[in-house]
Amino acid sequence: MGGTFRDLKCWQKAFELTISVYAATRGFPRDELFALTSQLRRAAVSVMSDIAEGKGRISDRDSLRFFGNARGSLFEIESQIDIAEKLGYISPSDTRNIRSQAGEAGKMLNGLIRSLNRDSKTETANAA
Repeated sequence: MGGTFRDLKCWQKAFELTISVYAATRGFPRDELFALTSQLRRAAVSVMSDIAEGKGRISDRDSLRFFGNARGSLFEIESQIDIAEKLGYISPSDTRNIRSQAGEAGKMLNGLIRSLNRDSKTETANAA
């Protein structure tokens, strides 16, 4: 896994998702600033941060833990976006856009996780 975290396609998608979440939450009601707005933004930042941290870990096992956390934060975003849409805080088109970006980032992250799992199994088999 050479390069930096910025070279990972899933990190790039997570970055785009974070920008979209920040833009969409700008219009949320002021009384949501420390609630749903903050939750959504923190979850979005967590996705890209956990991917970056996972990339920086020495062992595949540590990397997988952080990539798993990033995956969980993607589900958190999708759940919170559903709430925001139901409450009328976000437009259906913004909801679709964020869901699509989260889905793309998730697919790429799942591919990275599968690849690391495969590499780990191969290393374990070769060591035996």
